Amino acid sequence: MRSGHIGRWAAVTGAVLLTGACTQATGLAGVGAGAGAGAGPPSTVAVSGTPSATATMPSPTPQPQAAEQPPKGDDPVNVPPPKLSKYSYAFPVKGCKTTYQRKLLVLPKTTIWAPEGCSFVSPVEGVVDEVNTQDRWQPGTDAGADREGRFVTIIGDDGVRYLGGHLDSIADGVKPGVKVKKGQALGRVGRSGNARDTGSNLYFAISWKTGPAFWWVRRGMVEPWDYLDAWKKGNRTYSPREETMKLRGKLGETPPCAVQCVSRQATPQSGKTKTPRPRRSSDDVETLSPTTDPLTDGGVTAG
Repeated sequence: MRSGHIGRWAAVTGAVLLTGACTQATGLAGVGAGAGAGAGPPSTVAVSGTPSATATMPSPTPQPQAAEQPPKGDDPVNVPPPKLSKYSYAFPVKGCKTTYQRKLLVLPKTTIWAPEGCSFVSPVEGVVDEVNTQDRWQPGTDAGADREGRFVTIIGDDGVRYLGGHLDSIADGVKPGVKVKKGQALGRVGRSGNARDTGSNLYFAISWKTGPAFWWVRRGMVEPWDYLDAWKKGNRTYSPREETMKLRGKLGETPPCAVQCVSRQATPQSGKTKTPRPRRSSDDVETLSPTTDPLTDGGVTAG
C-alpha cells in the first residue's frame, strides 16, 4: 500500500517538473524566455516612421521612333552585256514605240508594228543591195515577189542580208552599192505591198545574198525575234551571222521555194504546188550582182 502512494507521488512530481521546464523555455506569448516572477510587464515594440502608402503610377506613353534608315549605298555600276561578236547592231526602227511578233506564223520573218513615217534604219554597217521604189502589189494576183511593196535590202559587214519592207518611202541617196552606217535611215515605215489594208508596219527579214529572181530567199530564212530582243534591250553584239551561214551551207544559196510560192494567176496541176521560176529583175528593183559561190558572200566564208 505504501509503495503505491510513493509511485503516484513520483508521477505527479515528474509532471510538475516537466511543465516548469517548458514554461521557462518558451515563456508566455509576447514575453521573452527566462522572464521570471517579479519581472515587469513585457515591453512594447515601438514602430517608427510613417506607414508607406502604395500608389499605382501611370506608365509613360511610348514615343514613336523614326524608322531606322539603312545607310545610303553607292550608285549602281552599269555592267555592259558581254561582247558576243565583233559586229554592232541597232534595232531597225528608230524613235518610235514598237511591238513585234515573236513566233513563226507562216514565214521566218517578223512584222514590226510602228506608226507610219517612223524611221527604218540599217541594223548594221554594210552596203545597200536592193532598192524597190515602186509598189506593184495587187490583191487580185498577190504575186510573191511584190508582197513587200517598197523595200530596201542591205548586205551587212557580217555577210547577212537584211530586208525592210512595206515602206512608205525610200531615203534620199539610198542606192545599191552605197555604204551605210549602223542606225542610218534607209526609209520610212508605211503600208505598201500587202500591208495596204493593215496598220503601218515594217516587214523585217534576215537571209543571205542571192539574185533578185530568188525573191523567196529575200523575204526571210532566219527567225529574227531573238536578235531583235537583244538589240532592243542593249546587247548590240548578238549576231545572226553564225545561224545564217550555217543554214545557207545546209540549203545552198538558192533553195527552192516552199511556202507561199504561187500567185493567184497560177493554177496548180495535179494537186501539186508549182515551184515558181526565177524571173528577171524589173526596172523598179535596182540590185547589185548576185554571188555565184553558195558558201561565200563578199569574201566572208560560212562559219
